[in-house]
Amino acid sequence: MDLELNGKRALVSASSGGIGEAIAASLAREGAVAIVNGRNAQGVDQAIARIRTRVPAARLEPLVADLSEESGCDAAIRAFPAVDVLVNNLGIYEPSDFFATTDAQWRRLFEVNVMSGVRLSRRHLKGMIDRNDGRVVFVASESGVNPAPEMAHYSATKTMQMSVSRNLAELTRGTNVTVNVVLPGPTNTEGVGAFIANLYPDLPRAEAHRKFMRENRPTSLIQRLSEPDEIADFVAFLASRRAGAINGAALRVDGGMIRSVF
Repeated sequence: MDLELNGKRALVSASSGGIGEAIAASLAREGAVAIVNGRNAQGVDQAIARIRTRVPAARLEPLVADLSEESGCDAAIRAFPAVDVLVNNLGIYEPSDFFATTDAQWRRLFEVNVMSGVRLSRRHLKGMIDRNDGRVVFVASESGVNPAPEMAHYSATKTMQMSVSRNLAELTRGTNVTVNVVLPGPTNTEGVGAFIANLYPDLPRAEAHRKFMRENRPTSLIQRLSEPDEIADFVAFLASRRAGAINGAALRVDGGMIRSVF
C-alpha cells in the first residue's frame, strides 16, 4: 500500500531512540523526510546512522533540541517552521509512590509529556489548517485509560494528552487535517528493558519480560512486550493520506490489555 508520504516533512519528537526512532525509520521508509530529534548531537547522529542502516535511502534531517523546554520548542520551530506531519512522541515515566511523589516530579512530567506537544502543535497545527493539509499524532499510553498505580503522575499526563488531542481535532473540522492519539502498551525499548531488569535483577532478560507481563500486565492478550516497529508502522499509517477518515480518535496498540469494547 502506497501511503503517499513521499516528500512529506515529518517531525518526530524524541526520535533518537526507542519508539520515536522506529517511527522516524518507518516514515523514512515510506519516502518522508524525517526530522530526527534528540537533546544532543551525538545521540541524533547515532540514531541517523542506525536508521540509514535499516533504510539506506532514508532522507533525514537532524534537530538537536530539548523539546521538554519552551526554548527548545522555539528553536525547533525556527529550524523547521512548517512540517506536514508532527508526531508528539516525547515522554518520560518513572515509578513513584503517590505519597512520596513531590510537586516537582508532577511538574516535570507535565512539562515533558504534555507541554512539549502543546507547544509544537500550537505552531504546526495552525500552519496545517491554513494549508488545509497535515497530520498530528500524539503518542500517549494505555496507562491514560488504565492508570498504573505505581505511576499516578505519568498516567495523569497520558490522560491529558488524550484530551488535548481530541480538543485539537475539533479545530480541524471540515479540513484535510487530522489529529489522533495512539495508546501503546508496554514496548520493548531500552528504557522499559531497564525498568523490568530493576524489578527482576536475578532473572534472565527473556524470563524477566515474561514474568513482568504475567504478573504486572496480566490482561494483555499477546502476553509479550510490543516491538517498537509495531507501534511505528501504525503511526506511519495514521500520518498518511490513507487515514484521512480517522480523526479525533484514541487508538489502542496495547496488545489487547484494556478490557473494553471501545
